[in-house]
Amino acid sequence: MASIELKSRADANGVLNLSIPLGHADANCEVRVVVERLSKSMTDEERKQAILATAGSISDPTFKRHPQGDYEKRDALP
Repeated sequence: MASIELKSRADANGVLNLSIPLGHADANCEVRVVVERLSKSMTDEERKQAILATAGSISDPTFKRHPQGDYEKRDALP
């Protein structure tokens, strides 16, 4: 039997209901269900701090930004 990974959410009462079709070949087999809590979502402030922590994190002195080219010429708006 292949391993199946599912993500689901418990309801407001803390109850998790799963219905997992395994197919006829795996009927009447014992299975193991492991329930683990996924990490909580970051708040907007935590996300902002994580982004700001990456600023200046490239320590390779040979790293450089290559030329980005010129903007394309467009017709003026009427």
